[in-house]
Amino acid sequence: MEISILLNILQNQWLIISLFFLIAILYSSVGFGGGSSYLAVLSITGLAFTQIRSTALLCNIVVVSSNVILFISRKEYEWKKVIPLVLFSIPMAFIGGYLKISQTFFFILLGITLLFAAISMWLSKRLKAHQNQHKTTSFLKNGSYGGIIGFISGLVGIGGGIFLAPLLHLSNWDTSKRIAATASFFILVNSISGLIGQYTNPNFTIDRNLTSVLLVTVLIGGQIGSRMSNTFLNPIQLKKATAILIAFVSIRILIKYLF
Repeated sequence: MEISILLNILQNQWLIISLFFLIAILYSSVGFGGGSSYLAVLSITGLAFTQIRSTALLCNIVVVSSNVILFISRKEYEWKKVIPLVLFSIPMAFIGGYLKISQTFFFILLGITLLFAAISMWLSKRLKAHQNQHKTTSFLKNGSYGGIIGFISGLVGIGGGIFLAPLLHLSNWDTSKRIAATASFFILVNSISGLIGQYTNPNFTIDRNLTSVLLVTVLIGGQIGSRMSNTFLNPIQLKKATAILIAFVSIRILIKYLF
């Protein structure tokens, strides 16, 4: 990328870059990728909705990759429970990403998704699994969770962790740490699958220059957030503030495209 192009992006898109940096720090500190918040920011930029989806998924992949490696090293995964979730979510995320949808349908679905994400973030402090009371769920139930969330994730352009984590907490699926680890892995594989699905669609487009800058931004922010986790940063209040902003954007989108 030429220096002049980089300087132009930094000058004109400094607010978006700053928001992506903060979002990456916040979400990586709790094991998420930040896809819903990236979408919320990008939805008010005027970018084509096809570019919005692909950019958010790429940022997801960059942020959660290091978290997944960290969780694997800590042996936080119970693979016999994780595999059914991703076994069905991966192909469904690909299908969701591949499907050609209209701009109106995308933004209505995005508005609903963001509103759900905002509510989940606001209530996240209460959604805690009991450490010694987690349940053993069936292969079919895990698979159905993964398949449905994976399909929606592919359509919208998120990893699905914002849907999966509250559901697993409410069902006492496992301990909080293992749910966070599972959500990170779920986000990673769904983001990759959804992105491949979008790439194979003839309508796939992406702003390579802006996306490159944003990827470097979230990489740095994600590394900072993962290292601040449980050490310096208490993200509850920040998550509530983010939830309010996401809810505002979602309501704005729904009003625009429904009425």
